[in-house]
Amino acid sequence: MRKLIRAAAVAIACFSIVPEAVEAQGRADPLAALPSDAGALGGYNVLIADRGNNRLLLVSPAKKILWDYEFVGLGPSEGADDAFFMDGGKRIIASLEHAQVIQIIDVESKQVVWDYGHLGRPGFADGYLNFPDDAYMLPNGDVMVADIRNCRVLEIAPDKHIVRQAGVTRRCGSRAPYLYAPNGDTPLPNGHVLITTIGDHSLVELDENWKQIFRMVLTLHYPSDPQMTKAGNFLIADYSRPGAIVELDRTGRVVWSYGAEETDPLNKPSLAIELPNGNIMANDDLNHRVIVIDKASKKILWQYGVTGVRGTRPGYLHIPDGLDIIKAE
Repeated sequence: MRKLIRAAAVAIACFSIVPEAVEAQGRADPLAALPSDAGALGGYNVLIADRGNNRLLLVSPAKKILWDYEFVGLGPSEGADDAFFMDGGKRIIASLEHAQVIQIIDVESKQVVWDYGHLGRPGFADGYLNFPDDAYMLPNGDVMVADIRNCRVLEIAPDKHIVRQAGVTRRCGSRAPYLYAPNGDTPLPNGHVLITTIGDHSLVELDENWKQIFRMVLTLHYPSDPQMTKAGNFLIADYSRPGAIVELDRTGRVVWSYGAEETDPLNKPSLAIELPNGNIMANDDLNHRVIVIDKASKKILWQYGVTGVRGTRPGYLHIPDGLDIIKAE
């Protein structure tokens, strides 16, 4: 019996070595087969919030890692859900939804220069958040964040006092002034705010005074992170499996979509943006990849991360949950 066990162990060990040897010889490198049209990004680098790896990456169109940042003191997969550039790329604001905090990171020094919330401690009193999502720096220097489980959107001053609030703390609902688990709060150039709400599958628009002026019930399972297109339509990710990216006009008519009917289906995409060149970039969270889609052909032109394979090595991701772009130098 011992001989049989030893023989089996040797066989398993040999089997595990073969794929590594093949990859080392360059005959089974999954990165080589990925779409790699650098021109698809239109001259922009992409910031990736690689939540499962508790890190941020800045990746060039040629897929070179230009900058990285490691979050410390967090549990597994508690890294940033979203991260956006501010101050012309000198700083990054990140929402760590699963860690209950917002952080502003200086790019050069890699130091946290401002934060809000208590690490690992959800709450609703001043200074606390409960699953904060989509933190943005506003033009006036305040921070806006969707505080999901507190059913509110907050505007927070640099000195950390709350300037104003949409929704009623811990009272979730579908009629104004209530919000039902807001998970996206995109600021628009005219001072308005676009909000997606999980609980009632809706899209809400606030005016510059944070008065609700528009609400549309969506047919999406889990609407996430609304964005505006150049045509004035709404671009929304459906965080589902299979997932979808949908562009809607103000009447709710679907003018473009990428979804389950495609040959390369999505697995819980949480954010999609329209690039300046018209292509669509999205993070496909549980497929562990960021992709750029040609809007006309629906072909994936560029991809970072191997579909369905998580990893830490260059070219691999683990639950990429957010993205932003900055002009390549």
